[in-house]
Amino acid sequence: MTNELKLDILGTSFTITAEEDEAYLNKVLLQYSAAVKNTQSISGIKDPLNVAVLTGFLLCDEINKIKMQTDSESVEVQERTAKLIAALDNTLKVCIKDE
Repeated sequence: MTNELKLDILGTSFTITAEEDEAYLNKVLLQYSAAVKNTQSISGIKDPLNVAVLTGFLLCDEINKIKMQTDSESVEVQERTAKLIAALDNTLKVCIKDE
């Protein structure tokens, strides 16, 4: 099912159609609106196009930082898992040898 969402931001209005549900689309719109307001307040930029471009850049930066953190945590989890498996293997070997 497709849903429509009317965007009215930075002096521009249009409607998008997406497969996601209405609640999700509204959540994304609220997040983007907050990001735009944040960009305006920290940069002092007034031109809507420049604000939109800078906001997009800052959001991509945030996404990449989250991905890098997630990748790093994933490697750490894999290393811990490998250590636990090795410890279990050693324990099982000792138990089997003692039987």
